[in-house]
Formats: sequence, C-alpha cells, structure tokens
Amino acid sequence: MTLPNTPGTSPLGKPASYIAEYDPGLLFPIARKDKRDELGITGTQPFFGVDIWNAYEVSWLNLRGKPQVAIATVTVPADSAAIIESKSFKLYLNSFNQSKLAGPDDLIELLRADLSAGFGAPVQVALTTPDTFAHLKMGELDGMSLDRLDIEVNEYFPNAALLSTSTGEVPVEEKLVSHLLKSNCLVTGQPDWASIQIHYIGTPINQEGLLKYLIGFRNHNEFHEQCVERIFMDILRQCKPQKLAVYARYTRRGGLDINPWRSNFTTGLRPSNLRNARQ
Repeated sequence: MTLPNTPGTSPLGKPASYIAEYDPGLLFPIARKDKRDELGITGTQPFFGVDIWNAYEVSWLNLRGKPQVAIATVTVPADSAAIIESKSFKLYLNSFNQSKLAGPDDLIELLRADLSAGFGAPVQVALTTPDTFAHLKMGELDGMSLDRLDIEVNEYFPNAALLSTSTGEVPVEEKLVSHLLKSNCLVTGQPDWASIQIHYIGTPINQEGLLKYLIGFRNHNEFHEQCVERIFMDILRQCKPQKLAVYARYTRRGGLDINPWRSNFTTGLRPSNLRNARQ
C-alpha cells in the first residue's frame, strides 16, 4: 500500500470547511512505515496490538430527517498499513451530520468499509446508542503508581538511557502506571495528555528512571501511536523484559480519543476500553 500522504500535507493546523454530507474522501491516511523505520522496526514486528478510537460526536439523520446520535468505537489492528490523521477522521464523521441512513447498522457498514480502506486493514466498529448510555462504566488503569515517587526532573525529551533494571534481582511480573505522560501533536504542537500502563515480566525496572523517561515526552512531537511504539521499543531494548505491554489512554480532542496498545504477551488479550476519568 503506497501512501504519499505526510503529516505536513494533512488537514492539521489548516482552516477546514465542515462538510455535512457523507464524504469518505475526507479521510487522510498516513503510512506507519516511515516512523517505524526511524524506530528500527523492520521485518517481523516485535509486537501486536490495536489502536482503540472512541468517537463521541457521531450523528446522522434517520429516513424521516430526525437526528440520531451514538458513540462509535473503532478498533484498528497495529499491523495496518496506515494511521488516519485525527482531524480528517473528525471531518469524515461530521460528513454524516446531514446524511440520511436507515439505521445504525447502515452507519456501521459504511464506517467499517471506509475506515478499513483508509487504515489498510479490516477494522472493527461498534456503536453505543442512547438507550444503553446508562450502562457505560468508567475505570482507571490497573497497576502501581509511578507518580508516587518524589523525583527531580531536569530534561523533557525522551532519553532511553534513563531506562535500566535492577541487576541480580529475580524476575517479576508487574504493572506500573503514570498519569504524567504528555506529548505534542507532530504538526501543530498542541498538547496530548495521557495515562499509561507498563505491564512486563522480567528483571525489575528501575521505577524512578522509568518515570523520568515518560515525563521526558513532555516536549516531544509525535502522534499517539508513534509515542507508544517508541516507548515499547525503548523499554524492550534497554530493559530486555521477557514480556512487555504498553497501553496509553489519551484524553479526547475534537470528540475523539485514541488509545494505542502494543504487546508481545502470548495471551493476546486486549485491554479494557473503560473510559478514564480524564477522558
């Protein structure tokens, strides 16, 4: 799949007309390959995973012209050829606002077809309609909080050299969580806020170094998916855990939140999509 699109030619940071009639051409795919080449991810991927998108501003018209609303969840495999630039995703969803559809199933069919074509791999689509809104739950990432540590921080760029393990210690399995991850949009520089969970089996990771490393993304410009893959690869190379999973829950922007998960655990169990308090 050849994608000439680049972040700089995307709709990000540019004035946009909101088209209210269905238009799949608004989607702007960007190949994953360039960033993965930069990270040294070539050949067989060292992880599998998904990107979970939640869209809270989804609306269309029924056949009598009455507005309908829903929350859409789109699950994208990490081995898809592309990501979709988030502003283009928002513009695409807004193109349904004045479009008449027979019902939610028709919307799901269109979303699944258009987004699968855009991402370059089959995606899963689910809609939550108002009759089930009351059943939605919230939750937080499970694990020991790194944020409890009283540390001094003096650099705000990702420095993999901060990552280390406690030599001579027996392997452990633990989940470590921080709410202090902040990165910035690759194009506009706008802040992206997230909570992150590191789940691993291996020699204990130095927690102070890990927290400093995560805080180091504070001035770093990359898309959500790319940040998570960078974190996964840096921990994998520096700490050499037997198993590793990295899951970030980003706060929403433009009615969308993106939640990338990368793992090499053989169970392959997907993480919960419970909405965090900041989402």
